[in-house]
Amino acid sequence: MLIKVKVYPGEKEDKVIKKSEDSFELRVKEKPVMGQANRAVVWLLSLYFGVTRDKIRIVRGFKQRNKIIEINGREKR
Repeated sequence: MLIKVKVYPGEKEDKVIKKSEDSFELRVKEKPVMGQANRAVVWLLSLYFGVTRDKIRIVRGFKQRNKIIEINGREKR
């Protein structure tokens, strides 16, 4: 499953906002320094979809706010 994600780093709280079936906004506390925000994105999506972190992979947009993410495994939502 591929989803589109727009990330807002440096926010006050971690939050997942579903915009459409395959589009999400993620607000993460971590700053975009040395991959911290990307790790927070993977962690937050693993909690949201109920899969382990190794089932989530950033396909495109490592250094951009807009990302394409692949999620393998069974999702809860």
